[in-house]
Amino acid sequence: MNVVVIGAQWGDEGKGKIVDYLANEAQIIVRFSGGANAGHTIVIGAEQYALHLIPSGILYPDKMVILGAGMVIDPVALFKEIKMLRDRGIDTMGRVFISDRAHIVLPRYIEIDKARDLARKKPIGTTGRGIGITYSMKSDRDGIRIADLDWKEKMEELDAADREFLAPYVEQLKAMSIDLSSFLFHHKNSQTLFEGAQGTLLDLDLGTYPYVSSGMSCAAGAAIGGCVGPRSLDKVLGVFKAYSTRVGNGPFPSEFNLDAEDELCRFVRETGREYGVTTGRPRRCGYLDLVALRYACLTNSIDSLVMTHLDVYDTLDEIKACVAYRIGDKMVETFPASVDALNKAQPVLRTFPGWKKSLTNALTYEEFPIPAMEYIEFIERFCETPIDIVSVGYDRKETIIRKSPWTKYSS
Repeated sequence: MNVVVIGAQWGDEGKGKIVDYLANEAQIIVRFSGGANAGHTIVIGAEQYALHLIPSGILYPDKMVILGAGMVIDPVALFKEIKMLRDRGIDTMGRVFISDRAHIVLPRYIEIDKARDLARKKPIGTTGRGIGITYSMKSDRDGIRIADLDWKEKMEELDAADREFLAPYVEQLKAMSIDLSSFLFHHKNSQTLFEGAQGTLLDLDLGTYPYVSSGMSCAAGAAIGGCVGPRSLDKVLGVFKAYSTRVGNGPFPSEFNLDAEDELCRFVRETGREYGVTTGRPRRCGYLDLVALRYACLTNSIDSLVMTHLDVYDTLDEIKACVAYRIGDKMVETFPASVDALNKAQPVLRTFPGWKKSLTNALTYEEFPIPAMEYIEFIERFCETPIDIVSVGYDRKETIIRKSPWTKYSS
């Protein structure tokens, strides 16, 4: 069975924890998009791991993880990450593979990335990791892939500095290289997780363009970046937080009003540890945007949702969620493509009672306070999508499974 896990917001939804949790029942985990600009934090007891390129399932000793064709790979970041894992007792030997169709991030791309964003009249707020430039080179057909490392003529096209940079990594990268489509065909009876990076609202086509990532963050990207046909994907899980966050610039209709809601913003940011894993930047915070979440469900054919960070609201008297936008004199209940419209949108909020009780120690959904269940069930009705998993903490064990993700929904 092939299960896709994507972000249903602007990224940072907790996909890393969820993939790590679900990987217990998988044999193969494929990351299908993004680069070292993404960050997944995994907490196991007192141990915490920050991963940027390697799929979250690596922490299980018997899993194979693959960097897919839709990824752009910085060799420095990759081998630094592998060393970190080995230094902490995680054996990666023979378990980390790279699609031979994945593209490589070169140092000069990083410099171009930083300079280009600074030169924009309205900077996008990239991480400066060279990701967008690598994807641009790919689209311009000037990039270099893992498969090209053996292509003498292609290597000679590179600058001397590029060749010098790649030289120490060539043999290691080639040793990890695989034909991903053939590999997955020969493991077609395995349980495979396809792990996304960023989120739907940062997808190049579906997101808040131009304030988006350069790759495919949507479920369709799993087929392309994972080198499988779309009909090979059995289920799509969308991960979202009980509130919304965004990193960098761009529209954010449900963002907290810092003049009136600064205290609430600081509470959510600190309680939810809302700082970038890769950059350390504080994340912008706001109410759960149900208009955007429903849009993510529709555009990704999400079969079920995974809710994270619900425990952040444990102490609040009341919570709110955005159920529509007011744009000028119009009430809007769908997610606009226009950034101008989104910048002008004012959130229409619905208030829910708080539950004033810790959810962290709950072992089953039935142990949740009634107000917490009512909040969850309202979201399900609004999005017409079930919430099958609820995370109430950072640790693996702080995860409530209402329905197994490895169970297919009947059509």
